[in-house]
Amino acid sequence: MQPRTNCTVDTDGRISFVLPPGLAADVPSPRLLLRLRPKKGQPEKTLRVLGLEPADDGRLRGVLEPDPALAEGRWDLYLLTGGTEPDAPRHRLRPGLRDLRALVDGYTRDRPSPVAVRVPYATKDGFLALRTWLRPAHAEVASMAPSDRSLTIRARLHGTPLSDEATVRLRLRGGDGVVKTVPAHAEGDEWGFSFTVHYEDLVADGGGGTARVWDVFVQAQAQAQAQAQAQDAGAAAGAPVRLGRLLDDVADRKKVFVFPAAVVGGATVRPYYTVDNDLAIVVTPEV
Repeated sequence: MQPRTNCTVDTDGRISFVLPPGLAADVPSPRLLLRLRPKKGQPEKTLRVLGLEPADDGRLRGVLEPDPALAEGRWDLYLLTGGTEPDAPRHRLRPGLRDLRALVDGYTRDRPSPVAVRVPYATKDGFLALRTWLRPAHAEVASMAPSDRSLTIRARLHGTPLSDEATVRLRLRGGDGVVKTVPAHAEGDEWGFSFTVHYEDLVADGGGGTARVWDVFVQAQAQAQAQAQAQDAGAAAGAPVRLGRLLDDVADRKKVFVFPAAVVGGATVRPYYTVDNDLAIVVTPEV
C-alpha cells in the first residue's frame, strides 16, 4: 500500500494532506507519520504524528499546523495503520498533486525569527517528503549577477535587522578560520542589501592545487553590537547569517540553478547552491 497524497501549502506555512477515498473504510485507525530522516547509520529519533479525519467525499484529510516548527532536515511521510503508537505498521506515501502556489513569492514576505520553511517535494525514488529549514535568521538571495571578474548579489535579511556597519563574510570551508570580508550596502530599507565579490580576492588565497569552497554569510550587526546581543539573548544572537535561497517552492536548487564559471588567475570560479540551498563559491585550479 503506497497511496498517493495531495498536499496544499498556504501562506502561513500550514500544509493540508488529502489521501484517496476508500482508505477511511479500509484502514483501521489511520494516521499520518512524519519522520525526520536520520543521518546514515543513525536511528530515527524525531517523529510527528497527525490525525486523519474523513471528509464528505470519503477522502482522509490531515493538517500540519505552522506551530510547532519542524526541525531542519528532510521528513519522510507514512500512513500509519492500526494501533495508536508511532511503531504501528507504516506505509510510505507517494506524491499526488502538490499545490505550492503560496510558496512561489514567499521571498517577498518578511519572516520573523526563527525563520521556519517547509517545502513538499518528490524524492528521487518517487516518494512524498518535506524539506524543512529552521534558523534564527536567514538572508534570502534575490538576484545574482556574475561577470568574468566578479559576482554582485542582492539579498533580503529575515529574522534580524541590518545595521549600517553590516559586512559580508566569505569563509573558506576547512580553512581554519580563513575569512574574506566585503562591505554590504543597504538597498533603501532595513532588510535589503547588496555586495560584490571580486574573484581575484578568492583566487589569491592559493590552495596548493586543490579546489576550495567559500561559504557566504552576512554579519548583520557590527562586532561590538553582535557581542552585546549574544550576551543579552544567547549565543545565536548576532551570529553571522547564512545566505541562500529557501523562500520559494524549490526544495533542491543545486542541479537546477547552474551559474556560469569564470577563469581568473589560473583558476575557475563558480557560484552555486549547496545541497542545503545555501550560497557558496567554488574555486578550482586549472589543470
